[in-house]
Amino acid sequence: MLQAALRSGAASRRAVFEVFARHLPGGRRYGVVSGTGRVLDELERFRFGDEELTFLRDHQVVDESTLAYLADYRFSGDIHGYAEGDLYFPASPIMVVEGTFAESVLLETLILSILNHDCAIASAASRMRNAAGGRPLIEMGSRRTHERAAVAAARAAHLAGFASTSNLMAGHLYGIPTAGTAAHAFTLLHDSEKAAFEAQVASLGPGTTLLVDTYDVAEAVRTAVELVGAKLGAVRIDSGDLGAAAQEVREQLDAVGAFDTRILVTSDLDEYAIAALAAAPVDGYGVGTSLVTGSGVPTAALVYKMVARETAGGRMEPVAKRSVGKPSRGGRKRAYRLFDEHGRAETELITTSDVVPEGGVPLLRELVRDGRTVGAEPLSAARERHAEAVALLPLEALHLARGYAAIPTEFA
Repeated sequence: MLQAALRSGAASRRAVFEVFARHLPGGRRYGVVSGTGRVLDELERFRFGDEELTFLRDHQVVDESTLAYLADYRFSGDIHGYAEGDLYFPASPIMVVEGTFAESVLLETLILSILNHDCAIASAASRMRNAAGGRPLIEMGSRRTHERAAVAAARAAHLAGFASTSNLMAGHLYGIPTAGTAAHAFTLLHDSEKAAFEAQVASLGPGTTLLVDTYDVAEAVRTAVELVGAKLGAVRIDSGDLGAAAQEVREQLDAVGAFDTRILVTSDLDEYAIAALAAAPVDGYGVGTSLVTGSGVPTAALVYKMVARETAGGRMEPVAKRSVGKPSRGGRKRAYRLFDEHGRAETELITTSDVVPEGGVPLLRELVRDGRTVGAEPLSAARERHAEAVALLPLEALHLARGYAAIPTEFA
């Protein structure tokens, strides 16, 4: 497209692209904006160096004039978007890219690959956080996904409310608290379960978390209490009927005065399993596979579509795809959230007008101006924003069953 547009002379025309989802996949009630910060970071580094240009030349992907354009590529346009951590609904223009066609069209894969992944993970993580109530969640999915996706997933999960991650690189890059426990291999390495526990406590102190389901849970708990006493920090259960096991372990701990010893559970948890454990004496959850795969919805179904372009006469005009099943709405959009008299979100209003609706809260923020990032913010800000946005949803938005979007999208 770039090569042909350069040849036709249309590459320099101004264009507006929007990122949006036609629907919320998986019957979800809302989506979570995540990955914006990563997009801004990657945009700063998005260049075509000698190695990339040589590959394109040697494989005859594009011609020399296109290679010359790519060699000097720098995005010089503007980007607006929903604030990271906010919510989105069908047709919400969560990112708007404005620049020449040439520089904007090159960003499609960069932007979509990040946002589709991160929004899907954050949306699943938010549901898990709702299901967990006030109990903390540990992200533990690094071994179930691509090594780079694991770091991004940890970031998205923390944004949506997970307390910590087992991924140390995510802790290093994003300041996410890190946590983890011993694996069964550690217990199996030692001559006895008691010897394994003794080694772990000697190294990490009594506040450590002991894995108690390698052999027999009840026997392991007795051993742990004999070694550490009531000061034992926590035990982890990773198999079996987690609810029943947690109840038995709680009774066992309480009987010896270990009232403050916490019970953590893992083992293929998702939001439904977490919700089913609401009445169990569980103090925290470790979630892996379901989280990093979006709990069955691994993509946010976001698209990147051109909605306006500069004509030969120099004015901007709306454009829209009209194909059956995949239509789009032309024109550069503005988005507002409307609230009812109780302060709960009521409507997502999308408009091509400059008129600000009464009581409407604008959702698009400036992220990039003339190619320079102006909207960067710490991950903690997005995390706080997400908690606030979820709290303003109608109560039915927290239902785990498939259903319609929590609030309707209207166009004006």
